[in-house]
Amino acid sequence: MVNPAALLTLKKKWGEFSERHPKFVSFVGTMRGRAIQEATVIDIKVTLPDGEVYQSNLKLTAEDVEMIRDLAGK
Repeated sequence: MVNPAALLTLKKKWGEFSERHPKFVSFVGTMRGRAIQEATVIDIKVTLPDGEVYQSNLKLTAEDVEMIRDLAGK
């Protein structure tokens, strides 16, 4: 069962994150409608302050798309 207090905390933290990173949140919103489809490749790159880089990608399957839409309430 989901803890309502934890959901409220998460909502508050998401609001704070959105204020700090409005361009990223806008980007995710734009991509949510268009990019979430089977065979879309999501590439993630993380660069640490010391310059070390981690990168990975994934290709969405039909099951992935269904799960994302379920999480988004669509």
